[in-house]
Amino acid sequence: MKAKKTKLSLSNILFGLFIVLMIIPQSRQFIQIQLQKGLSLFSPSIEDEDERIQLQTYQWKLQDTNGNIYDFSSVKNKVVFINFWATWCPPCIAEMPDLDELYKDYKDKVEFLFVTNDDKEKVKTFLKKNGYTLDVYYPISNHPNFEVSSVPRTFLIDKYGNIVIDKTGVANWNGDKVRATLDELLTD
Repeated sequence: MKAKKTKLSLSNILFGLFIVLMIIPQSRQFIQIQLQKGLSLFSPSIEDEDERIQLQTYQWKLQDTNGNIYDFSSVKNKVVFINFWATWCPPCIAEMPDLDELYKDYKDKVEFLFVTNDDKEKVKTFLKKNGYTLDVYYPISNHPNFEVSSVPRTFLIDKYGNIVIDKTGVANWNGDKVRATLDELLTD
């Protein structure tokens, strides 16, 4: 009975400590990122071919970090990977290392668009601090027919404009499943 009471007290203390750490902003973000990294072990789902939504338009303008205009219509007939993210978003931060690795390996074959509305200086600082090499874009006009109401939100689009992956939340973007899907789309 005494061992059970000690175990219960210890679990209450640990739970209380967890609550206190979640209240403190500096430790809260760290804990949230670590929890999201655990969730990022799972690969995103691939849309069934007969359920894939096709882009209705390629009319979308973006701007890169240097102020250059990017016309989304230039990705027609290409495999496109679009990730909407933010520097303040724990799931975005958790999946960014995988995204950066995927980008490094496929940047010459796949069109990557990492899209944010964050402050440009915050984004530059975030990328430099973490050693990420990916290119970031800011929307100038409304995006095509996909809805983005929260971040992270990621789309993988085939050469024909079909949305192959539509994922809200954190995922394993550098895993075998995503790489095999990209390889298949590139040979199609």
